Amino acid sequence: MIRFKNIYVTALAVVLTNPAQAQDVFKEMSYSPEQTVFRLNSPSCGVVRIYENGQGGNAIKVAKLKKVAPTEWTVRLKGDWKGKFYTFDIGRGETPGTFAKAVGVNGKRGYIADLKDTDPVGWDKDQHPKTLSPADLVIYEMHWRDFSIDPSSGLKYRGKFLSLTEPKAIEHLKNLGINAVHILPSFDYASVDEAQLDKPQYNWGYDPLNYNVPEGSYSTNPFEPTCRIKEFKLMVKALHEAGIRVILDVVYNHTFDLENSNFQKTYPNYYYRYNPDGSPSNGSGCGNETASDQPLMREFMLESVKYWVDEYHIDGFRFDLMGVHDIPTMNAIREQLNAIDPSLFIYGEGWSAGHCTYPSEMLATKANIPQLSGIAAFGDDMRDALRGPFSDDTQGAFLAGYPGEEESLKFGIVGGIDHPQVDMSKVNYDKTAWAKEPTQHISYVSCHDDMCLVDRLKAEIPQISTEELIRLDELAQTAVLTSQGVPFILSGEEMLRDKKGVHNSFNSPDSVNHLDWNNLQRFPQVFDYYRNLISLRKNHPAFRLAKAELVREHLSFLPVQKCLVAFQLSNHAGGDSWNNIIVILNANREAKLVDIPQGKYTVVCCDGQIDERGLGSVDGGKIEVDPQTALILHD
Repeated sequence: MIRFKNIYVTALAVVLTNPAQAQDVFKEMSYSPEQTVFRLNSPSCGVVRIYENGQGGNAIKVAKLKKVAPTEWTVRLKGDWKGKFYTFDIGRGETPGTFAKAVGVNGKRGYIADLKDTDPVGWDKDQHPKTLSPADLVIYEMHWRDFSIDPSSGLKYRGKFLSLTEPKAIEHLKNLGINAVHILPSFDYASVDEAQLDKPQYNWGYDPLNYNVPEGSYSTNPFEPTCRIKEFKLMVKALHEAGIRVILDVVYNHTFDLENSNFQKTYPNYYYRYNPDGSPSNGSGCGNETASDQPLMREFMLESVKYWVDEYHIDGFRFDLMGVHDIPTMNAIREQLNAIDPSLFIYGEGWSAGHCTYPSEMLATKANIPQLSGIAAFGDDMRDALRGPFSDDTQGAFLAGYPGEEESLKFGIVGGIDHPQVDMSKVNYDKTAWAKEPTQHISYVSCHDDMCLVDRLKAEIPQISTEELIRLDELAQTAVLTSQGVPFILSGEEMLRDKKGVHNSFNSPDSVNHLDWNNLQRFPQVFDYYRNLISLRKNHPAFRLAKAELVREHLSFLPVQKCLVAFQLSNHAGGDSWNNIIVILNANREAKLVDIPQGKYTVVCCDGQIDERGLGSVDGGKIEVDPQTALILHD
């Protein structure tokens, strides 16, 4: 028995030991033309109600659930019920259950469907695009509404899943050179009314309702339950055909609310953590916190992740507030995905948004990444070394020409691993290396839930000119994309996007969040720089060393002045065709001299231009690096 808020709940879930069992536990609706079987895990008896429509109207059938185990209930309805809607009710309000796979508008009722009917032509031949290592990925974090909603995009399905099936969208991503898109939450969420899409509404969707159904507002018809499923699959298929992996942002750490959640209506007080005084723990910062350490919640997460891979062919997962989840659960998820395809990538935020009522040493935080094999976390040390602290939008750092963050940046460049030339006592947040391998480090300077890079630079450097803005923008991404680890960029940065200075635009209107595709004509040099920088990384394995020992063997730092970081990748690192590669990042507002080893070098990046064929040649010794730019050369 487990005690929550003076209520005792039988923890039947302790009998669950593997994902195969979970498939039965969470198969709440099983359809065939001959019969539909409903099953529910709950401490209380209840009923199943059948409806003709996804909202409104009275039930056309009510069937009482029958006990088949201490907390397992089932009922079998003979005949063909495809196309009907259903809810469970144990006396706490109607719910589609915890694991609905199709729902009506706004997700209040489950839908009886044969999911094979939702498969696009050729879906059975769709495959995960191949990568040899996570270090080969270049992740592009995007929200398709932001990406496609502006008329300047020229896309037909603006704000919809299908926008990412259109040739213009696909060609933009391919030309840029990214090979993975991280799409913001795609599951059915609670804050947008799908029945009134003509009204101004916006939310990124970090407020889960039904975890295993695509969000209806991104489909062309939220009233047709199979539409969102078909269109999501079409999106994945189109990206896969372009060689682009699809990483899903998952938010298992909390629900939109607690009392009205499907978890609470199904198995009261089980799926959440509570403080000693009975109040909900709030590690998510959203009023509640799920209990991944509870066996039934752990099995739910395992089966949910597996379902997205099996049914939707997802290639990886980004865990929102991964630091709320316990280490054994995350390791179990990694182990399960390894059995399916070891290349499926997992990473997350290595922190929580509040205090968790669970031992910190047992949570999947950044500090505990060494206990999470094959799972990566965001390198906020590098992020804030480049652009300044998350807590103060106006405080600059390396990019603004402020000294003191060089070691933090170096820590990001080596991929968060232990390196003899990184003085961890001077790193801004972490005093010990937390990544065992560089592939556990997400290298980045901006993402969705903060100021974008342009806005941040404008906030910390008042009256910054467009020319300086472009120089520093390109310098920041040069640091990211020449670093070891897994590079990650925010959608639209290649267009020099802004968000009107809004720090957290999760519910800001399209006028704030949209990408202005006209910027591709205004600032063509920015897109060209990003594209060539990504190509440079992809063409040279020295920037993609997947093992810590290789980084320590081949990557060394050169002695430099303040607001300068310079490093060398030597001896054909990773089998690279170039023998020695030198990268110099100069954030000073004046040119600086840097000592480099003797030799004859070909310059491939200088003054905002990248050309692997060469931009000229220089001799070793003292070399001048122009202000606020990167210089890359090789011998």
